[in-house]
Amino acid sequence: MTFAPLSNFTLGSTRERLRPPLGRSREPMSLLLRFFAVLPAQENCMPTLKVIIASTRPGRAGLPIGTWITEVARKHAGFDTVEVLDLAEIGLPLMNEPNHPRLRQYQFPHTLAWSRQVDSADAFVVVAPEYNFSISAPLKNAFDYLSAEWAYKTMGLVTYGGISGGMRAGQAIRGISGALRVTVATESVALPMVFPQIKDGVFTPAEGNLLAATAMLDELVTLDRGLSPLREPAGSGPYDHPNT
Repeated sequence: MTFAPLSNFTLGSTRERLRPPLGRSREPMSLLLRFFAVLPAQENCMPTLKVIIASTRPGRAGLPIGTWITEVARKHAGFDTVEVLDLAEIGLPLMNEPNHPRLRQYQFPHTLAWSRQVDSADAFVVVAPEYNFSISAPLKNAFDYLSAEWAYKTMGLVTYGGISGGMRAGQAIRGISGALRVTVATESVALPMVFPQIKDGVFTPAEGNLLAATAMLDELVTLDRGLSPLREPAGSGPYDHPNT
C-alpha cells in the first residue's frame, strides 16, 4: 500500500496563511481563532445575538449595563439582529420539568417559550453579577432548563461586582458553558466597582469598557463563522424525538 506524499495536501499553504509576516509579533490569538479567521465568509449569514440580563432583583445594576452593551452590539457591523432576554421579565420558575432537558419533551409553556428564544440565537452576551464567588441562581436555572438549544453557539461575558469585576462569576459560567457545548469568547468585559458609573438608571462606560466590548463582539463574530456549520436544525438531533 502506498500513500500520497504530504506535499500533495494543502496544509502547508494553510500554515502560511496563519503565519504572521516576518518582523511582526504574533497576535495573542488562539490557534482555533486563527483557523476560523481564514474560513470563507458566508453571504447573508450574519448571526443573531441575544443579550441575557442575569440579575432579577429590584434596583439591579444589570439592567443599565445590559442596555449599554445592547446598544454597542446594535452599532456593531457583525450582527443581523440584537435582542434582549431579561430573566426578570421572562420569570422562569425554579426548574420544574419532569423530563431530562436533552429529551426536549417539555411540558410547560414557559419552557417551550424559553427553548424557542435560545434556539433562535446564534450567539449570546451574558450580563452577570457575581454572587458569593459565583453566578446568580436565576442564571444557573436558565442554563439548566435546556441542553441542545445551547450547543455549538458562542458567548461573550459582561461581568460586574466589587474589586474583582465579577470575574469569578465569569469563571463559573465558563465551566457551565463547557458542559452545554457553548464556546465562550476569551475577550470579555469586567466592570469592577461599577456603581459610580450608574446614575439615574444609565451606565456611562469608560473608554476601556468600550474597547473591551468591541474586542469581545469582534471575537463572537469570528467564532460564529467556525461554529455555525456544526449546528443542526432543531428537531434533527438524536435527542429531539419523543420515541428516542
